Amino acid sequence: MILEARIDKMVGELQAGMNLPLAIELWNGKRYALGERPTVTLRVPAASAIKYLANADLASLGEAYVEGHIEVDGPITDAIRAAESLARRLSGDKKGRLPLLLRNLHSKKNDSAAIRYHYDVSNDFYALWLDERMVYSCAYFRSGDETIGEAQVQKLDHICRKLRLKPGDRFLDIGCGWGALVMHAAERYGVQALGITLSHNQHAFANERIRAAGLQSRCEVRVQDYRDVPGEGMFDKIASIGMFEHVGLKNLPVYFGAIRRLLADGGIVLNHGITSVDSESRAVGLGAGDFIGKYVFPHGELPHLSLVINEMGAAGLEVMDSETLRLHYARTLEHWSARLEANLDKAHEFAGEKRLRIWRTYLAGCAHAFAQGWVSIQQVLAVKTQDPKQSPLPWTRDYMYAR
Repeated sequence: MILEARIDKMVGELQAGMNLPLAIELWNGKRYALGERPTVTLRVPAASAIKYLANADLASLGEAYVEGHIEVDGPITDAIRAAESLARRLSGDKKGRLPLLLRNLHSKKNDSAAIRYHYDVSNDFYALWLDERMVYSCAYFRSGDETIGEAQVQKLDHICRKLRLKPGDRFLDIGCGWGALVMHAAERYGVQALGITLSHNQHAFANERIRAAGLQSRCEVRVQDYRDVPGEGMFDKIASIGMFEHVGLKNLPVYFGAIRRLLADGGIVLNHGITSVDSESRAVGLGAGDFIGKYVFPHGELPHLSLVINEMGAAGLEVMDSETLRLHYARTLEHWSARLEANLDKAHEFAGEKRLRIWRTYLAGCAHAFAQGWVSIQQVLAVKTQDPKQSPLPWTRDYMYAR
């Protein structure tokens, strides 16, 4: 009775100040509506789970759902919006944690384990909601009405044009995923392409596709850490797409230093990655960053754009252009989330219940985060030149948009 009285008081306070499409249903059948027309029901199957609602933030709500302490019925997009409102009311506008610059969690062993955790789930699982080329990074929309497949091809071409890829170029893709970019660059731009990944699933899948396309003489994917790629000036063009989020802020000098070492004089590099909107590179607030770090991207850290540009410059790479794709990623994630929601039974078969709950929360939550401006994403283009009077890039951006 005492517990129920506390719950009545807590929910009563919420009902007085909120109008959410959410109902809370307790283990004893009691139901509280926090709005006129609830579309989402949060079920608390046991009294022990109430602790996840007391002073709840997005980390505790996400943990409760992923671990099965609460159940959520209704559209995942509505559930994410309701969770944000609850977190703001119950825990306040809690800032994200500051980066742990005194610690370096990004040894080769740790990075390899983190990549395997995220990417070696099941190729069949990812194929359910990615496009047919299995491109797992922000797409590029011209009108916003494109299919995800069309927008991903536009992104691949956008990258290739920015890098001015041409026949005979030696091209490196750091964190190449399932090989879509190296295959596209080899087939359509005539480059000699190497992709590297730490995921064994991606490596096997990519090379199988390369062989099926008859591109094995022009492109290859290896399991290799970026720090272990040998040589100096080995590549004319380098891309890193959706990978440097795994590098760690403390390792940015090592990362950009490796890129400069591998890039030939007069070479061009494109770094495409998620960035913090906080000038101190804090994690996402309201506990969202803590949830991502625990369940989605272990040891992931997001630098602010100013830190990216500073570290590239310090490594000897001259930044020539930066493009923000935040709204493009919000739309990309909306597509991914909708495709996953349309295939939940198969996704459960491939990934299991807990992993499916993580990815449902992650995709819909990140779509919301990018749409709200909690995080951003940048394509930063830089060059390595010995002569400051010369540049491998044209005077204007016109070349990027030539069809």
